[in-house]
Amino acid sequence: MAELALEKEMRKVVVRFSGDSGDGMQLTGDMFSQSSGQEGLDLTTTPDFPAEIRAPQGSIGGVSSFQIQIGGTEIYTPGDQVDVLVVMNPAALKANLDKLKPGGTIIADMDSFDRRNLKKAEYASDPLVDNTLDEYHVIKAPATSLTKSALKDLGLSNQAITRSKNMFALGIVAYIFSRPLAKVKKLIDNKFAKRPELAEANKLALEAGFNFSESTELFGASIVIPPAKLPKGTYRNIDGNTAVAWGFLAASENSGRKLSLCSYPITPASEILHELTARKDMGAIVFQAEDEIAAICAAIGASFSGNLSVTTTSGPGASLKSEAMGLALISEIPLVIVNVQRAGPSTGLPTKTEQSDLYQALYGRHGDAPMVVMAASSPDDCFRFSYEAAKIAMEHSTPVILLSDTYLASGTSPWRIPDMAELPEIKIPVFDRSPEEWEPYQRDPEYLSRYWKSPGDAGFEHRIGGLEKKENTGNLTYEPANHQKMTKIRAEKIERIAKKLPELETIGAQQGKLMVVGWGSTHGAINTAVTELLEDGEKSVGFAHFNYIQPLPANTEEIFGRYDQILVCEINNGQFVNYLRSIYPQFSYKQLNKIQGQPFFTSEIKAEIINRLTDL
Repeated sequence: MAELALEKEMRKVVVRFSGDSGDGMQLTGDMFSQSSGQEGLDLTTTPDFPAEIRAPQGSIGGVSSFQIQIGGTEIYTPGDQVDVLVVMNPAALKANLDKLKPGGTIIADMDSFDRRNLKKAEYASDPLVDNTLDEYHVIKAPATSLTKSALKDLGLSNQAITRSKNMFALGIVAYIFSRPLAKVKKLIDNKFAKRPELAEANKLALEAGFNFSESTELFGASIVIPPAKLPKGTYRNIDGNTAVAWGFLAASENSGRKLSLCSYPITPASEILHELTARKDMGAIVFQAEDEIAAICAAIGASFSGNLSVTTTSGPGASLKSEAMGLALISEIPLVIVNVQRAGPSTGLPTKTEQSDLYQALYGRHGDAPMVVMAASSPDDCFRFSYEAAKIAMEHSTPVILLSDTYLASGTSPWRIPDMAELPEIKIPVFDRSPEEWEPYQRDPEYLSRYWKSPGDAGFEHRIGGLEKKENTGNLTYEPANHQKMTKIRAEKIERIAKKLPELETIGAQQGKLMVVGWGSTHGAINTAVTELLEDGEKSVGFAHFNYIQPLPANTEEIFGRYDQILVCEINNGQFVNYLRSIYPQFSYKQLNKIQGQPFFTSEIKAEIINRLTDL
């Protein structure tokens, strides 16, 4: 058995909770995350769900995990290799051992390593006793039996008692990281407010795990991580889907327009629907449609009536919505389509992450139908970009596609709650002349935005639709020259939005051998990799990240021209790099692609950067 690899004080640490899908690993990880955030630590998390809804209990396919990196410095990813791995059964150990650092710590529920479970996990012998784990510090905790002992007088069923063993494991981790139990107990009380008997059971199991750690003296010292120096303010941990929902609520409040969400449930976007359903107190109007087509058509109707209108989906649903996206585009109405990407095609890997819907967002409609395409970078900035997507949609009277993904949707990070006055003003173009002078396709001359009017406004009654309309009047026409002109106007309207976008920024070398480029959720891993290389003295690499994809920031070409080579990193088979090649073919592009249903590791990107620099 290796010695405990953790020192008394650390800048950052990675913990992974893993067990059967019924072992409560997501809840355990979430409570550890919340208590860590309350201690002033920065953090990023990612859950890893099994793709099968009811995988056989104890099987490798049924393993559910939750990973968190916490630190006293800025944290951008859930981490690469794990410092502490909590496993509730042999399958969890088999599925996750390759993620553990050499010399790392394993906390295992030894009670679950019986003959039956070992066979399910395809172990020929017990790894806790056969010396295969000698390079690690292994803590064999009788979590199940000690939980049963601690809860035996509560009168609960055996199943309810056994399910509390996740809190026993949390008690051990709380001891390791000097986490006050009082705060964790408060989280338990909030979680089980309607079931006080379960709250009591979980708190007793938590105490049992903490006391086990204290009494057995398996640790030389508990670990202390100094608080992170974050900007002052009120923080909460937030996942990407919740942040998206709240961004739309903020945009609704600041624009004075009612918020309508019309959606059909689909993994991993459904939580946006759930969150806004619970926000009727803030004026949210939510309609769960019978299918994806009905959802976007209802959203178009809500926008036509004057509401800030949103529809949410994932890749398969976006395919079904594509025809109606064209209707929104030719009608030139504000609409936000959120695509929380997952691994495809078809059903693919429905609980795993990917960035493979970029082509779909850029080109996935018949006819010449360019749309604004944006992408969020982290769970917390999903708020910023859903607000920005709504702002652009309303100010430019156009549909906007906002790309998130499973990694962002389910992951969490600390979010500083902004004051509403801090958010950018939403300035919807106003037609300030009499209704007699208005026509449905009159435009703001600077940005070509159609003036957004409700057909219920007195004097502004009108119709729009999917057939081509005559310039200004909106009357139906099949005139060839008009169709070409309107097609050009709709494309030019999208391009002019670039004038409002923030310029592309770079970190690191402002010119040199290599520019590393990412978009969307790859930001954390790339930023960490480049920052670590800069700290090591590398001076010839820069990093630029894209949140605005169509149109691109106006200074993109100028930035690219400063570097010998551009390395594009993305979680697909090369969609963004090919898009860049089509617009700026004069530059030398290289690519790093990962298509495994998992986000990038910082180490993968660092290794690729070093290899590229060596070749230059």
